[in-house]
Amino acid sequence: MKIKKGDQVIVSVGLNKAPTPKKVLSVLDEGKFLIVEGVNKVFRHVRKGHPKNPSGGRLELEKPIDSSNVQFYCEKCTKGVKLGYRYLDDGTKERFCRKCQTSAGKISPPRPNYAKK
Repeated sequence: MKIKKGDQVIVSVGLNKAPTPKKVLSVLDEGKFLIVEGVNKVFRHVRKGHPKNPSGGRLELEKPIDSSNVQFYCEKCTKGVKLGYRYLDDGTKERFCRKCQTSAGKISPPRPNYAKK
């Protein structure tokens, strides 16, 4: 999966669909599910004495959503875009916006086998 923890994404499907970018808090199950800040919030009713909420009541949680329901937010394009992978001249692998070709961060250290000669 091309979306990583800490990326800005736009939720494009479902009840939480909004044009504002949200932060990815964690990636689960090898990238199939994401926990996104402020999206898919649920309440868990707990008894008194619960370790996270000793006084009891409602515990607010964020549940995972499917990664196919989000798009990476490109700051230059200011919208949700597709990501791609490419190798730079020194053999470093990076993610990039397919629309405007801007870098979204490096993934691996330089590899001499993939360097352009």
